[in-house]
Amino acid sequence: MSNITTIERQSGKAFYLKKNEILTVIDPQGMQVSDMVLFNSKDFGEKLSSGKTLDFEESILITTGNFLWSNRSRKMMEILEDTNGRNDFLLAPCSKETFEIMYNYEGYHPSCLENLSKNLELKGIKQDDIPTAFNIFMNVQFDNKGKLMVLPPTSKAGDFIRFQAQMDLLVCLTACSAEDSNGGSFKPIQYKIE
Repeated sequence: MSNITTIERQSGKAFYLKKNEILTVIDPQGMQVSDMVLFNSKDFGEKLSSGKTLDFEESILITTGNFLWSNRSRKMMEILEDTNGRNDFLLAPCSKETFEIMYNYEGYHPSCLENLSKNLELKGIKQDDIPTAFNIFMNVQFDNKGKLMVLPPTSKAGDFIRFQAQMDLLVCLTACSAEDSNGGSFKPIQYKIE
């Protein structure tokens, strides 16, 4: 594919997408999650909503044929193709507190929330306004009691997901920084716009 942009491991990037443009997010090496958040580029008050999406799509497994919805109940993206088929829309972007509370980690650790914040701050969006991300390639399972488990991604090198914008969007993507989400290692994520 031409015009591919690489997001280096444990980093992120924000960019604009016009209505009807197609965004392809690629896992070039396999087993790497990408957190994605969306905002209406004409009004940042309208943003991606996990709750509305799970509600209107009537599924917790969002893949080919599903839409991603906004907090104002409008379609933001359609998933045209998903070669892996496993994504998560339950868990929040990993943060400083994620590593402190869940992993008893002390000291600095890169996080998706930090990378989303750093890139979106340049566009005028505050950290508190960042919604729950659509976690591309993330493999979250649950048992019959509802206990959540984050398992290594099932994505292989070259797997991709293609979205078509349903409105003009500001998009921010990360190459996720949480060890458990990525099978214990950190790799880049790629994307292209058509």
